[in-house]
Amino acid sequence: MAIEKISIENFLALRKEYPVLDVRSPGEFAHAHIPEAYSLPLFTDEERKIVGTAYKQQSREQAIKIGLDYFGTKMRKMVEEIEQLTASQQTDIGKKKTVIVHCWRGGMRSAGVAWLLDLYGFKVYTLSGGYKVFRRWALLQFEKEYSFKVIGGYTGSGKTEMLQILKSKGEKVVDLEALACHKGSAFGSLGEPTQPTQEMFENKLALELLDAGEQNERIWIEDESQRIGDLNIPSTLYKGKQSMPVYFVDIPFEERLQNI
Repeated sequence: MAIEKISIENFLALRKEYPVLDVRSPGEFAHAHIPEAYSLPLFTDEERKIVGTAYKQQSREQAIKIGLDYFGTKMRKMVEEIEQLTASQQTDIGKKKTVIVHCWRGGMRSAGVAWLLDLYGFKVYTLSGGYKVFRRWALLQFEKEYSFKVIGGYTGSGKTEMLQILKSKGEKVVDLEALACHKGSAFGSLGEPTQPTQEMFENKLALELLDAGEQNERIWIEDESQRIGDLNIPSTLYKGKQSMPVYFVDIPFEERLQNI
């Protein structure tokens, strides 16, 4: 078997190289998932409910049998779907195309899909502990200390544009409003897609903080209130931001009015 279980640390390093396949149900995925993951549900929401009920009320074996009834009819479609997903993946001669598979806690669902893809000829990694361990990791990121540089200013000062310019110059930037799909203050959700769930916002934010670099590197962010639309910046992270220096952009009223 070429299936290899990997830790959250290894997963975070490999996620940019290979497709991440989330085999949880569509409802679980829609609520929140690992950013950039691909939804490959083993069961529909209704099928998951039936299998889960059988597991609790009958036995593990009966739940597996019911699950196999659903899984068997989907095997070919799953393989073909992942073939298309990895069509552009470059591999050396003799090497297999690679994917990462996870479910809720690294149990039977990911094991079943990993077995199928391995059997077909893919190199398969599974995330030990599944989405649950990623979620635990994500929440821990907000307990760390960061060297934030906070851009403040009145509405219309062009703070978001400044963040974009800083990023284009190679500076580390975390755009909270972009992650929240909300402009904050007077502009709110104008022209923005629907806001993600709180859990999904936190997942995106955790990876942005990771990708911004080491904790002692400066990270530019905008001076936001704790609430951005319907979402909240995690309390510990927000308190840390509040203790950091604010670089107030003092733009004349007429210029701000023109920007608006």
